[in-house]
Parts: sequence; structure tokens; C-alpha cells
Amino acid sequence: MSTLSLAPPPLWRQVLPYGVLLALALLIYFYFPDQLPLAARIAALAIFVMSLDLVVGYGGLATLGHSALYGVGAYAAGLLAMHLSANPLLGLLVGACAGAVLAGLSGLFLLRYEGLTFLMLTIAISQIAQNLASKLRHWTGGDDGLSGFKVDKILGLASFDLQGRVAFIYCFVVMFISLWLMRRLMASPFGLACQGIHQNRQRMAALGTQIRWQLLKLYILSGVFAGISGALAAQVAQIVGLDTLGFELSAEALVMLVLGGAGNLWGALVGTVIFASIHHWASTLNPYHWLFIIGGMLVLMVLLREQLGRALSARLQALQRVLRSKPVGTSA
Repeated sequence: MSTLSLAPPPLWRQVLPYGVLLALALLIYFYFPDQLPLAARIAALAIFVMSLDLVVGYGGLATLGHSALYGVGAYAAGLLAMHLSANPLLGLLVGACAGAVLAGLSGLFLLRYEGLTFLMLTIAISQIAQNLASKLRHWTGGDDGLSGFKVDKILGLASFDLQGRVAFIYCFVVMFISLWLMRRLMASPFGLACQGIHQNRQRMAALGTQIRWQLLKLYILSGVFAGISGALAAQVAQIVGLDTLGFELSAEALVMLVLGGAGNLWGALVGTVIFASIHHWASTLNPYHWLFIIGGMLVLMVLLREQLGRALSARLQALQRVLRSKPVGTSA
């Protein structure tokens, strides 16, 4: 008779995905040096998509205004570097705080609503932030963007180079740590409570969970990582434009999340890599009609992903049944 095991997975199974990610980073660094700037941008963007996954995949809050949190973090890091301190780690901290503050203030209002109303209000927040950035030209540069700031050496050791080596290492390390932290948080009682709210709000409320307070904490947490992502992108590019607050960025991030699979931070990472790679390849292949290429490939990939996922799941279940049915100690 088989028993249900509630023990955590073996340590090697928990560490293996991180090892594979590190191996891929080393492969890109040594064998694709000309793609390091692109890889750095993908790593920074992946943090943003994973922060969106916290809200959409784990909390069940559909949003199209997440770029406001990203853009505020980017502008905060840029303004800090221009007027106060060019320390990159301090810039990440300020970006995280800016994203958290905007998430907290807007979340107090947004989380009074659900569904389509919540979705439309998130877009409104993003448009308001973009409009303010456009009007405050003295601080943000308006339509020309915020530029002219420099970033100090990372930990006083390495400065950004034209080849993108330092930028890639910096972005990858921050992305790696952010991924680990988000996975730990979502595996905690707080994260499990948020997943429970996503699955059944009424039951969680009946169990005494403060729904709005839990979702507000989750929204602030996503703002922290979105702000870090924006600050990271601003430091690497050393320019911040109005598009960091735009609706297009939120929509693209949602596409990346759907492509990789919501409710799974690894899926958000994979979706970001796939979308950004297709974006880069398609725009190089056809600079005038690259959106058509991306749209067609995304449709095919989303349709095939479901079929391939079912086929792979069936194969794995069949393999598990074979392994379980084989008696221990038998020889061929």
C-alpha cells in the first residue's frame, strides 16, 4: 500500500534548477560575448515579469499597469545617481522603496475593487504616472527622457564596460537573488495564503484570513521587485524614458508571463527569455514587420505549449507508473 509523503523534495532537486541557470549564464558569458548586453537587459526584465507573476499568478490580480512600479523605480534610481549618489546598490534600494511606496499607496485604493474594474484602474494609474513624468520636465526630462547620469563602480571594484560583461554579471546576480527570494517568499505561509486567496477567496475569508491586507502586502512586495528591475535597467542603460511607464511594457510583460506560465516563477523567467529572444531575432530579420512575426510565433507557441505540456505530463506519469510497479531488487 502506497502512502502519501509530505516530506520536502530532496536537496538536489531544489538546487538543480539554480545550477542549470548558473551553467546557462556561464555558457552565455564565455561563448556568446557579443550577446551580453542583450542578456543583461533580459535578466533585468525577467525580474519585472517575475514581480508581475506575484500579482497575477499567485494573487490572481489581473493588472495592465504594472509598468508604473517599474518606471518609478527607474526614475528614482536615475534621479538619485544624478543629484545625490551614484552608488549602484543604493540605487537599487531607492528603486525598491519607490516601487513599494507607489504600490502601497495605489494598492490601498485599487484593492477595493476586483475583476475588470481593478484592471482598468491599474491602467489609469500607469497613465497618470506617465503623464506626470511628461509634465515634470525639469526633473524627468519629459519626452527626451532622463539622461546624463553616471553610475559608480559596483562595490568599488568594477565599472560598466562597452562589451556589457560587468552589466551582465551585475544583472544576473541581482536576478538570481531576486528569484531565490521570491520563491522562498511564495513557499512561506504568507505565499501559501496568497495562493489560497487566488483559488478560493470565500473559503480563505471563512478561515479568518484578512484578504485585502494579504493582497496589499503581496502588491507591495511585487512593487519592491518591479522597482529593483526598473532601477537595474536604468543603471545599465543610463537613460530613463517615458516608455518605462507605458501601457506597452505592461502588456508585453503579461504576454511573457502567459507564454512561460503564470503562477510559476521559473515559467516567468523562461517566458521572458523566449519573448525577448524572438523580439531581437524578428526585429533583426525584418525591422518593418517584426510585430507580425512575433504575433504569429507567439500564437503558435501558446497553442503548441498546451499540447506539448499534456504530452510531456502523460509521458512522465507513465514513467512513474513503470518505476513504481517494478519490484525492488529484481534483476533483468
